[in-house]
Amino acid sequence: MSGIVLSASVRQNLLSLQSTADLLATTQSRLSTGKKVNTALDNPTNYFTAASLDSRAGDINNLLDSIGNGVQVLQAANTGITSLQKLVDSAKSVANQALQTTVGFSTKSAFTSVDIAGATADNLVADQDPTNAAFTGASAPQRAAYTSTAATAGTQLYSGNATNASASTLLSALTTNAGVGGAANAIQANDTLTVNGKTITFGAGANGLVGSGTAYTMGVDTSLSDLMTAIDTLSGNTTPANASTATAGIITLRSGTAADLVVTGSANVLDKLAIDGAGASTATRGGGAVTAGALAGATKLSVGDGTAASLSNAFAVGDTLTVNGKTLTFVAANTIGNDPNQIKVDSDVTGLLAKIDGLTGSSTASTITGGVITLNTGTLSDLTLTSSNAAALSAIGLAGGVTQARTEVPGVLEGKTLKIGATGGGTATDIVFGTGAGRVSSLNGLNDALAANNLQATFVSGKLTITTTNEAASATIGAITGSAVGAGQAFAAGTTAPAPVVDAAAKLTRDNLVTQYNNIINQITTTSQDASFNGVNLLGGDTLKLTFNETGKSTLSIQGVNFNPAGLGLDVLTTGAFKDNAAINEIVTSLNGASSTLRSQASAFGSNLSIVQIRQDFNKNLINVLQTGSSNLTLADTNEEAANSQALSTRQSIAVSALALANQSQQSVLQLLR
Repeated sequence: MSGIVLSASVRQNLLSLQSTADLLATTQSRLSTGKKVNTALDNPTNYFTAASLDSRAGDINNLLDSIGNGVQVLQAANTGITSLQKLVDSAKSVANQALQTTVGFSTKSAFTSVDIAGATADNLVADQDPTNAAFTGASAPQRAAYTSTAATAGTQLYSGNATNASASTLLSALTTNAGVGGAANAIQANDTLTVNGKTITFGAGANGLVGSGTAYTMGVDTSLSDLMTAIDTLSGNTTPANASTATAGIITLRSGTAADLVVTGSANVLDKLAIDGAGASTATRGGGAVTAGALAGATKLSVGDGTAASLSNAFAVGDTLTVNGKTLTFVAANTIGNDPNQIKVDSDVTGLLAKIDGLTGSSTASTITGGVITLNTGTLSDLTLTSSNAAALSAIGLAGGVTQARTEVPGVLEGKTLKIGATGGGTATDIVFGTGAGRVSSLNGLNDALAANNLQATFVSGKLTITTTNEAASATIGAITGSAVGAGQAFAAGTTAPAPVVDAAAKLTRDNLVTQYNNIINQITTTSQDASFNGVNLLGGDTLKLTFNETGKSTLSIQGVNFNPAGLGLDVLTTGAFKDNAAINEIVTSLNGASSTLRSQASAFGSNLSIVQIRQDFNKNLINVLQTGSSNLTLADTNEEAANSQALSTRQSIAVSALALANQSQQSVLQLLR
């Protein structure tokens, strides 16, 4: 069309109209597509950036499907674990039921002691009370003796030798022969002889000493030897070597050590026995015999210290003895009463010992033998004795006072050992009985020591029995040794305990429970196999690998587990597996371990599920971000484009009108040509 010539105004209007048409076309295109960038020509940067964002969003969107499948795989595994936990709990319930049934043995392994004298549940050692311990003083006080006068030479005193009488001489001879004093002084029936307040009445016959308390009888036909023995009996002179005698016409009476000796009686009896005269005599310490002068029908022999003739001369009024903290006070001879905390100064040694025993409470009487005092502590307490009069203590052979402890008596099991070998998987026991540190003295303490070895003890009727606990009812007690074991010891039965005896009915009950248990274990196998999704089983050992971004650099691998019975530490049981509580407790322990494993793995899967779900939500949000970013680069503002379209349409109309006006001059020329 180069041959056509347009005026400048027409050409200008034409160009304006063409530009408006182009803009209108662009605006209409944006309104129709909704995008302001449809090709790289529109905006290369925005176009290619938006394309990249859309591509990434598309790639991530494709990953959402596999991520969703991963969530379901984890959900399936979690569902499986929940079911497995219920099965394990059911198995545990069966095991606990078995624990509550009768143990499968009618008699458990046990051994029993002999009867342990004095033992109690709180005192298995059988501690004994301390025994009396004797304190023996020095040799004082000693014996004293009284010797009668000898018959006058030539005078027939006895039926035998005129001057020498033997112990076998009969008292009746003293009734038929004149002797000293003549026939008028012969011993007659109903005559008496009093020894320390105890009276012998003579009668016919040859009877020995008969009677009790203070009244006795004796025949005149008995021998002088029997009379001497009778006098010793009544005076308390019990030492054979210190016996009174009748030798060579002389009678020697000895006081012994228990008390002083006082002899009185009918005058003719004293006369015939040559215990006569009108003087006085005392025996000296040391046991020697002295010849007495006339004694006016009586003689008194005292136990003393050589210068003092009696106990009253050893201690004075007001002196004290302190016995185990209790005070014994010496009082005057004429004091009335029998106060246990007082003693008369004229009391004899026997009386003093009785007072001492009263203060100590000793059940064993203190004694005096051969001039030596023996004080007994008794069993209630030890013995201590002091005095305000040290010299008097020395006079009776207790110089310096007395300190004497009782003799401790060890218990039957004191210090004895008992060793028991490991029983039913327990820990070997090594026990030392006793009351010291680290020793066992009570039933509770013994059971504490036996617990780790699956043993328990009972104490019934004086006997100690050790047996296996229900936990180890099927076990035989280990080797039994120690110093408490063997002949003559508390555990005399030997070193081997018998084996337990099976209870058939109880065993059958427990075996039926084993069958129930095994059924549950089999269900664990099938449940773990069924916990899969889309061919992936995290409870069957499969691994779940998930990719979270388009580059494949953000991934998560979830390693599965083998949660069949073996993987949970469980197994199908054999018959008899519930034989005793120890075996059941081991199974319960395994079940508890399986529960712990399931809970731990559920936690791990739950944590992984949270991660996957978080990434799933993240990817969804990221896709939205990418797509929004892409839209922001390419999408048109329809409001703006609609306004532009309207404006361009107006402009186009105006341009057409302008073009028409520009062509009017040419129309005028055309009219002229017509």
